[in-house]
Amino acid sequence: MTDVIVVGAGPAGSAAACHLARSGLDVLILEKTTFPREKVCGDGLTPRAVHELLALGVDVDDPGWFRTSGLRLAGAGRRVEIPWPDGPLPAFGLTRTRRDLDELLVRQAVKAGATLLEGAKVTGPLLNRAGQVVGVTTAGREHHARVVVAADGASSRLSVALGLRPLRDRPIGVAARRYYRSTRHDDDLLEVWLDPVPAGYGWIFGMGDGTCNVGVALLRTARADCRRLLGRWLEPMPPGWGLTEENATTPVRGAALPMGFSRQPHYVPGLLLAGDSGGMVNPSSGEGIAYALEAARLAAETIETALKLPTAGQRERAFQRYPAALKTAHGGAFTLGRAFAQAIENPHVMRLATRHGLSRPALARFAIKVLGTLAEPRGRRAPDRLAAALSRFTPAS
Repeated sequence: MTDVIVVGAGPAGSAAACHLARSGLDVLILEKTTFPREKVCGDGLTPRAVHELLALGVDVDDPGWFRTSGLRLAGAGRRVEIPWPDGPLPAFGLTRTRRDLDELLVRQAVKAGATLLEGAKVTGPLLNRAGQVVGVTTAGREHHARVVVAADGASSRLSVALGLRPLRDRPIGVAARRYYRSTRHDDDLLEVWLDPVPAGYGWIFGMGDGTCNVGVALLRTARADCRRLLGRWLEPMPPGWGLTEENATTPVRGAALPMGFSRQPHYVPGLLLAGDSGGMVNPSSGEGIAYALEAARLAAETIETALKLPTAGQRERAFQRYPAALKTAHGGAFTLGRAFAQAIENPHVMRLATRHGLSRPALARFAIKVLGTLAEPRGRRAPDRLAAALSRFTPAS
């Protein structure tokens, strides 16, 4: 018996484990693979994610991190540069490969006191007579806990085993990415192209180590092959950038992006969902790491509070507040993001938004702050306050 079992050692699982172990709880992390391991991702971390990394005690001045100063939006022959906004969040973003980042975060959790079992594939939940999750099974072994955190990714077999399947009305994205040796590796702006395909975007993120992370993402409804799309998009790029087959350092790899709280509820008796398992990717931007880290912190705070309570009824009521906390934090932004994703499925809308949005830099900056939840609610500028209010007062679902 342990206090908490965390299934999955991605950013959500490792962050939750780190917070929980620091609070004095006995935490077991079960990870089906072994480190280091690959994960398909853009590798770009916004100031929201940096804020959570700092809260975890991660030293972002160590070698291996590359700082970014903002975004560059490109499309319809125009470009707009958007610096990361001023406010309580750090004034910089970061890039780092997920191969490095995930191992760094899980080692941080172990350093805090969590126990890690690698190569431990969870085969199903353990239930008591009341149907409450009381642990999980791995091959030939039972692991019991007072509560379980499912952070086992987009497929989340643990969630599926409990009947929690993705909601049909939520957007699902797909992405493909590849690393290239490139002269643009030290560009400190995360570059996003808005016109490689309707209902999608492309990205070029400098890693600061001689390579760039380059990829495309689109809604699954676009019915395009991401891997082929990536090649077609890069063909006309300037040769001097080096985004060519001979400069590729990895194969093209793809992944699903579960968006907009696509799996609910985020709590069933004995189990909380965090990260991709709960569909915590922003539908408008495709960003997932910041929301995974924030959900991990909220889950840890909920668990820490609940397990201190003296009765089972009090603990259960405390656990049940977790989904509401998530929706308060991200529900409005995800609702706006789903509306945005639905709108850009129409190619005419996407072209219109790209052409007119990028010709009006102030409008583009405002849209990024709203859809990327980067506005400062108490900022000095009226657009920041308005952008924050739009997210805050949009109904969550």
